[in-house]
Amino acid sequence: MQRRNFLQNLGAGGLAVSFSSFIAPYQFMGNSQDELLPKKLEKGDTIGIVSPSSAIFETEAYEIAVENFEAMGLKVKLGEFVKNRYGHLAGTDDERANELNTMFRDPDVDAVIALRGGSGAARILDKIDYQAIKENPKIFVGYSDITAIHLAIYSKTGLVTFHAPLAVSTWNSFSYSSFRKILFDAEAAIFENPKEKGDNLTITKNRIRTITPGVARGKLLGGNLSVLTGIMGSPYFPSNWENKILYLEDVGEQIYAVDRMMSQLQLGGVFVKISGFVFGKCSDCKPGSGYGSLTLEEVIDHYIKPLNIPAYTGAMIGHIDDNSTIPNGIEAEINSTKGTIQLLQLSGEITWANLLRAENGRKRKVYPAYSGRL
Repeated sequence: MQRRNFLQNLGAGGLAVSFSSFIAPYQFMGNSQDELLPKKLEKGDTIGIVSPSSAIFETEAYEIAVENFEAMGLKVKLGEFVKNRYGHLAGTDDERANELNTMFRDPDVDAVIALRGGSGAARILDKIDYQAIKENPKIFVGYSDITAIHLAIYSKTGLVTFHAPLAVSTWNSFSYSSFRKILFDAEAAIFENPKEKGDNLTITKNRIRTITPGVARGKLLGGNLSVLTGIMGSPYFPSNWENKILYLEDVGEQIYAVDRMMSQLQLGGVFVKISGFVFGKCSDCKPGSGYGSLTLEEVIDHYIKPLNIPAYTGAMIGHIDDNSTIPNGIEAEINSTKGTIQLLQLSGEITWANLLRAENGRKRKVYPAYSGRL
């Protein structure tokens, strides 16, 4: 995976709960599978910063990360090992996994965000306490290498997590607005690219490209292409891709490598099951040296056009400053002609509930919940 060059000097940069007899499970439209969901964020909540992947070596990055969340009205708690270093990693595998587990178990922490991406998250998947996560559902945020943890958590617990900017990402008005709508306001948001022409007669920046026109519904699931294919065949890769809307992004990959990974998804039977497809940005993805190369457009079309499902490329998802917050596991509708992703209202009211259970097996305590919709 060629993300290392891009990431060498910087950080990669409602919901149903099925909880035994205490809460009746809410059902998602068109699917009987129940999802775990965290409570929404409110000002004064505490966000825990963990570092499950690569290390950061400059102190300023930590300061900026903390100040960003304080500017959102949140309190910040740094993980015990967040500043550790083990080679290029932010601590040993045990330290990074324990830090993540501790944050989910901590009743004073309301949400968890990864400091940065890079590499190394897949090394800790077998050390994560999925039972603790299931019993303490919280917002979990990150992207890039964090895709491995998103998919593992969703596969093992059903918890909806959020492919969104990292703690050290650029938190501009675009990225913060998307983050706020989803995680503070629980809004039934619609994702579409800015339509700014500037001095041009037409839009020339952040254009979408329709592969196959149409409208599709399904649960959003995806992330970084390199990381996603890297855990295929493991117990942490989602086994059910039926009626999913697959979204992908990547950075710093040569076109032949993208082709190889898309082929892996095809051979693994993922593409034939999905109902829709969205490709965000493939930043700095260039042809390799040699006698020639397919274009990125040709590679994507080769695998996706024959599926004859609604599909488009160019969404604001990826290693970009204007990065969207995309929930994994939420029912959505894409319009590939317009280039939009619409989160759908559930068949019933979504309850954002903070549920805690003591280790001695006492009944879970259900706190007053916020009723909203995505």
